[in-house]
Amino acid sequence: MNFTHTEDRRMLADTLNRFVSEQYGIDTRNAIAYGEEGHSPALYAQFAELGAIGALFPESAGGFGGAGFDISVVFESLGRGLVAEPLVGALVVGQALIAAGSDAQKQQLEGIIAGATIAALAHDEPGSHYELAHVATTATPSNGGWVLKGAKGVVAFGQKADLLLVSARTAGAAFDEAGISLFLVPGDAAGLGKRGYSRFEGGRAAEITLDNVKVGADALLGAPGQGLAVLERITGYALLALAAESLGAMDVAKQSTLEYLQTRKQFGVPIGSFQALQHRMADLLLEVEQARSAVINAADAIDNATGPAREKALSAAKYTVGYVGTKVAQESIQMHGGIGMTWELPLAHYAKRLVMIDHQFGDEDHHLERFIALGRQG
Repeated sequence: MNFTHTEDRRMLADTLNRFVSEQYGIDTRNAIAYGEEGHSPALYAQFAELGAIGALFPESAGGFGGAGFDISVVFESLGRGLVAEPLVGALVVGQALIAAGSDAQKQQLEGIIAGATIAALAHDEPGSHYELAHVATTATPSNGGWVLKGAKGVVAFGQKADLLLVSARTAGAAFDEAGISLFLVPGDAAGLGKRGYSRFEGGRAAEITLDNVKVGADALLGAPGQGLAVLERITGYALLALAAESLGAMDVAKQSTLEYLQTRKQFGVPIGSFQALQHRMADLLLEVEQARSAVINAADAIDNATGPAREKALSAAKYTVGYVGTKVAQESIQMHGGIGMTWELPLAHYAKRLVMIDHQFGDEDHHLERFIALGRQG
């Protein structure tokens, strides 16, 4: 099978890589990522103008891509620059609108693709441990609409989100697969509490509370009680995006380490001439290529596979980048020595992001267990 990118995808990658290199250097990135906003609205709008968001969605939804390889190309470029912008939220909320939204609801895609609307998924809850069916937040019918009550944790860019996709239970107990519904909640809704904070690796997240938040009937996305299938579908897109982002960050960490081994001298010779370091670097290169293969497989499967086969490929990719990304972070820092842990060295920030990607939408332990369970299904 030929996995060579099309000319359009290569042009998009070149454009994004150039923009990130010129406008999103590490000093600019750190000032943005660790700042009060956690991202740059102006640069986010420029990413939208360059097509980074439009490439995530098909033409029928107002974009110009939407295939797995379109998504992987965008996020690999973002990973290379450690871009701290809310594109994962745009991807998952936009895909939910495509999968289950009414015609009126899908109109919100225009703002998302234009970069004017910051969207966030508010699904994880305290103690859920990555389980999609764990939803204790409730939605109760009231006066032709709904009243939401509960709490959501670690909502990426939730504090500044204009639109929240909130999972809430309309039937059943906290762990039941049936009875989960999805709601589109404005970011300024009455009763919506947001406690924002900086993430360890940059960017921001928020703890969200829903204290009798009232929404209309038109806030319900899809059929009541049938939200788990939509959640599983959009989570697959998040897994692919994060895996591709991790791959981009790995490539930069790998290259910077290789250059360091070739230039840092000890006993009058480059330390890269020492056999022990050569072996460690060779192992690292092989691991990164394995991760690349897993991302390619996931990008293909998200479009061309269904059921357990699709989900296995996505979990395999997330498991692989979780394991390999952590190894790249550790080995790169160790081969740099003490300088590898300094704030001034870009590698330190790449290492933090690689480690933290493992904990988004399920860590390597979770996805290994999920892969095994899916294998038993056929």
